[in-house]
Amino acid sequence: MEIWQIIALAIIQGLTEFLPISSSAHLILPSALLGWQDQGLAFDVAVHVGSLCAVLSYFRQDVWRMTNAWFRDTAKRHTTEDSRLAWAVILGTIPAGLAGILLNDVVADQLRSGWVIAATTIGFGLLLWWSDATGTRQRSLAAVTLKDALIIGLAQALALIPGTSRSGITITAALFLGLRREDAARFSFWLSIPLITAAGALKTLELIEQGGATDWHAIAWGTLLSFISALLCIHLFLRFLERIGLMPYVIYRLVLGALLVLVLW
Repeated sequence: MEIWQIIALAIIQGLTEFLPISSSAHLILPSALLGWQDQGLAFDVAVHVGSLCAVLSYFRQDVWRMTNAWFRDTAKRHTTEDSRLAWAVILGTIPAGLAGILLNDVVADQLRSGWVIAATTIGFGLLLWWSDATGTRQRSLAAVTLKDALIIGLAQALALIPGTSRSGITITAALFLGLRREDAARFSFWLSIPLITAAGALKTLELIEQGGATDWHAIAWGTLLSFISALLCIHLFLRFLERIGLMPYVIYRLVLGALLVLVLW
């Protein structure tokens, strides 16, 4: 890839991994509009590593606190708020993990089309608006139960469908359950950590099996730029979420979906 393609794709991945606007919708636009070739498995691994490092870096204190509490409290058969939130993240990850194992081939064969992505980009964008408009936004993370985590986890499994947006559907579910916007987003970001880790590990194993030459220049730039863009994205999204709400992202999804329809027509 040319350096400007590397920059564009890494930034797109870093931003869309965490914004509720669907990364898959954005990653098909360059090839559809500009005729770009697929960036390759090695580059996919690189940008996933960059995104993972960003979310771990930003939430390092939360991750350390919950992990430490989970090991300590589980050994003592005792539950605190931090260990309960750790269990909530674990429970919320299971449905998407199982869905990925059982349905990945079905999705790859039947649902990875531009029309599906256009429809889900618009449809789940409207659902995001509905959850933001009707949710009470009164509950905090301290009030999240394991039942809430399971419901959000089941919603996250829908993100296997291209165009849904993992962050978008988990924030939507959390808002329907009455969580505040920032807390809904924070829990969504926590849920991304095990999934991005698993996806990156699977892609790495696949890359090792394929073998062949690797463009380490593209790998380095992809990792660095996806890390920077994802870190900025998380920070700015959480900082301005309560102030601007989710309507800008809903409008953006509707416009993006319409653009995809025009491109595919």
